Amino acid sequence: MKDKIKKINKLLVKHFGIPKRSKKLPDPINTLIATVLSQNTNDKNSYQAYQNLKKKYKSWSEVAELTKSELEKVIRVAGLGKQKSSAILSFLKTLKKRNGKIDLGYITEMSDENILDELTSIKGIGVKTASCVLLFSLDRNICPVDTHVHRTLNRIGIVKTSSPAKTFEIINKHLPDGIAHQFHTNLINLGRAICKSSKPICSICPLLLECKYKYKNLEKSDSVNVSRFLLLDSI
Repeated sequence: MKDKIKKINKLLVKHFGIPKRSKKLPDPINTLIATVLSQNTNDKNSYQAYQNLKKKYKSWSEVAELTKSELEKVIRVAGLGKQKSSAILSFLKTLKKRNGKIDLGYITEMSDENILDELTSIKGIGVKTASCVLLFSLDRNICPVDTHVHRTLNRIGIVKTSSPAKTFEIINKHLPDGIAHQFHTNLINLGRAICKSSKPICSICPLLLECKYKYKNLEKSDSVNVSRFLLLDSI
């Protein structure tokens, strides 16, 4: 599987390029909260919600003092306000209760597995959110799995799984060193622009000859524009 992943990654990089990322990695708390805001919405809306928080409040400690309804109003543009405000407040208050302050600096010395266990033990924080902290804030070689990554990896034939959680478990056991960020980001680019959930544009896919998907759409199509904006590389 590792050789297959290397080949797919090489083809994706050839097509989309090596994704740009900030030289300064974002604070783990920023990444975690931005990831919560990104759930079931687009990067434009989640980025706006994140900016609303950062502009209105000087610290996450201030945010932790808000009521759910107050926080919900500020992040409304991201949708699912009740669910996301509950998850954010639960995370911030749990962090303060456990450590006496709202800070995640202590996780930098922990193993990937222990960080996943630590973060997912907090109500409202799942594996995808925790793995985004590992990749985007700690530069660990961990590939988060969202719906795009799950769908594309299954269609390509690298995995045969029924859930993103299972895809995450399998893919990260076989992920070659040093490719997590480009592999994750370019699979998202692929899923958004070409390998869409309905009517994928297979005729222009850089992975066409490698893909095992049974229901390829081979109708001719013009090239598509790919938005290179990724929330977690922009906070």
